Amino acid sequence: MTLITTPNLKDPDRTYAALLAAHKGLSEAETGALNARLILILMNHVGAEVFAEALALARAAGPSGS
Repeated sequence: MTLITTPNLKDPDRTYAALLAAHKGLSEAETGALNARLILILMNHVGAEVFAEALALARAAGPSGS
């Protein structure tokens, strides 16, 4: 499987809103823990190869994500 880097969500705004809603009311530590759990769940779903591609792409974007 190869990492999909083109838009692949039917409703990206709604998906992003759901992510923001999941963090609503959480402390910074709780938000970090939620993100860590989410990443681990998605890592397991996509597998090591795709995760490695995604990690490299995210890292290459730099600290600002540009």
